[in-house]
Amino acid sequence: MKLRRAIGLAAAGVGLTAATNAALSKRVGPLEPPLSGAHGTYRWRGMDVSYVEAGNEDDPTLVFLHGINAAGSSGEFREVFSTLAEDYHVVAPDLPGFGLSDRPALYYSPALYEDFVGDFLAEYDDPAVLASSLTAAYAVTAAERDDVSVSRFVLVCPTPRGGPDPKEWLRELVRAPVVGEALFNVVASRPSIRYFNADHGYYDPEKAGEEWQEYEWRTAHQEGARFAPASFISGYLNTDIDLAEALSALDVPTTLVWGRESDITPLKRGRDLADAADCRLVVFDDAMLLPHVEFPNAFVDTVRDALD
Repeated sequence: MKLRRAIGLAAAGVGLTAATNAALSKRVGPLEPPLSGAHGTYRWRGMDVSYVEAGNEDDPTLVFLHGINAAGSSGEFREVFSTLAEDYHVVAPDLPGFGLSDRPALYYSPALYEDFVGDFLAEYDDPAVLASSLTAAYAVTAAERDDVSVSRFVLVCPTPRGGPDPKEWLRELVRAPVVGEALFNVVASRPSIRYFNADHGYYDPEKAGEEWQEYEWRTAHQEGARFAPASFISGYLNTDIDLAEALSALDVPTTLVWGRESDITPLKRGRDLADAADCRLVVFDDAMLLPHVEFPNAFVDTVRDALD
């Protein structure tokens, strides 16, 4: 009798969790593009990858590549995209597994993102690249390909590691049906998003904005939203690239942008990388991981200086 009761309680718990997950997904609703411009779709390996572009196509192309986290999307560049479109042909995809792009239940890996970035960049002639955090490392690797020719890099707090050493049990837990979805709903809850933004993302959390944090919550609760972050959280999106060696070998003029208060990727790493790879380093006071959001006007000036 006790065993039957325990099984019954467990089944009821699973059923309740599944119902809660389903109700939450229905409440979120579809996403709209987070940036202003022409919305397009890039077909890649059976997936529809969403992107937004703006500006004059005769101007030099600048590709924006957002960082990876539980709620990542091209909306990371919402404060600078339209302004830079005044001078450049700007293009910003949502990486596979994020934003408005397809989110299949793949085992996302550095190789997948390096291949995607390389194939996407190969669509353009000598694009400049503005890339953030872990995705910056993928962009540097992709630029080594013969069919990719990057004219300039602007890299914001670049890092080859975005999580712990790989933990298979954690990846499988987050990927698991019902329980994994419930766990990810906690990781991507409104309080968790606000905590990350206040503790690591922004020196002034008010600059995140309530409307944007609501968008982050919504994008993290789309169907399939947990699969790419499952690899990120568990360390399976870390890459072994030596950024200093790779940048030195590429010989692409590179500007590094760092928030002085960044703790996930401390400024010392930026100084060391700038020295080792002979890159220009621009430091923003009173900023953390997202100086392009906290100080958009000064950031735009930095990008223009770097590309001109």
